[in-house]
Amino acid sequence: MPKQSPVPDELTQPFFDACNEDRLVVQRCNECTERDGLLMLQHPPMEECRRCGPHGTLEWHEVSGRGRIQSYVTMYDTPVASLQEDQPFNIAVIELWEDKNALFLSHLPGTPVREVPMGAEVRVVFEETPANGQKVAEWEVVGD
Repeated sequence: MPKQSPVPDELTQPFFDACNEDRLVVQRCNECTERDGLLMLQHPPMEECRRCGPHGTLEWHEVSGRGRIQSYVTMYDTPVASLQEDQPFNIAVIELWEDKNALFLSHLPGTPVREVPMGAEVRVVFEETPANGQKVAEWEVVGD
């Protein structure tokens, strides 16, 4: 399936720079982590912490690139012209091991349509997009 080529903006540039280096980073709120003693991660990137808003201090934090499939849908009728040829396809919600609130979407390369193993362990893979060469994070099922 051809991937759309994202064009990073000021907010997402650090995330996509890390992808180009085959590393996965997400935002971490230092205020929440210090106050609650828990690693507070968020993805997709936002201007402010989703818990403490403008009082938080966000920085980029490298994570393991491991997670699990939280849920999925099968796309039968996408409005995105470049993806219509590949219909139907999977869209899975991936939660990170480090924080189940840091969520990613994935087509699950190598997983047949409608055969998504709910709750399965996944790992990140980085795929280069055709239009601008930007790498994106996708996820593949680990093991059988």
